[in-house]
Amino acid sequence: MFAREAPVRNRDILAAMPSTSFADTAADAETDAELAARLAAEAGALLVALRDELFDAGAPYWHVMDAGDELGHRYINGELRRCRPGDAILDEEGREDPRRFGADRVWIIDPLDGTREFGEPGRPDWAVHVALWGGDRFLAGAVALPAIGTVIATHPPAVVPDAGRDRPRIITSRSRAPYAAVLVANALECDAVRLGSAGAKAMAVVLGEADLYVHDGGMYQWDSAAPVAVATAAGLHTSRIDGSPLVYNDPDPWLPDLLICRPELAEPALQALWGDGHLADR
Repeated sequence: MFAREAPVRNRDILAAMPSTSFADTAADAETDAELAARLAAEAGALLVALRDELFDAGAPYWHVMDAGDELGHRYINGELRRCRPGDAILDEEGREDPRRFGADRVWIIDPLDGTREFGEPGRPDWAVHVALWGGDRFLAGAVALPAIGTVIATHPPAVVPDAGRDRPRIITSRSRAPYAAVLVANALECDAVRLGSAGAKAMAVVLGEADLYVHDGGMYQWDSAAPVAVATAAGLHTSRIDGSPLVYNDPDPWLPDLLICRPELAEPALQALWGDGHLADR
């Protein structure tokens, strides 16, 4: 019934959604920012419905994960090709779009960030990423946290609340603590919190639940693009862990590290990682 080769329920869910939520939206009436937020929200709603249905039916975790990846990919790609047919797409679940190498506008998407967490009943720390890179900067972006009904976008930018903590809080992987995060945590005397997906970790900083997200264990452009777009728009510091800018739409999708934090913690964090050496390159 739940063969890995044939996740079919996602098609049923797509067909059942009200048409006014999808195809009836006038593509030329939406700004890029509105489109990014809508796609993140609607893909998230589809994924929540799919996840609930499959778990209720007794589906194994691997089927839930595979079906979620497929559904998110098909929905977001389909809408982008309908609404922005001239734009290129860089998608974790899709084939390479060669148009992106010379394109001025590239959508960088992760239709289901945190597939592992999505496949575990009750876990909320998974996300949907939609971002638009234009030349040398983000033009729009949104991160949905569907399990808690939240979408954080670049327009309007999020307002990061005051921390109100005596000790900084650093967010790290649920399975391991990257070495860079350990260095920063020790130097800044941080309390550590563990979460799953990259989007959930980054949004914890945007929402004020954490103060720093440091990662050096390897990731791809789609893992960090939308979170960085949203965090940058909110006024947070975003960079590589050596302090250099994060650059997207490089031919190689590998972008292995990042630092997202409150602006006042950027210099102490970089100092913890590199000492005074990082200042010499400025």
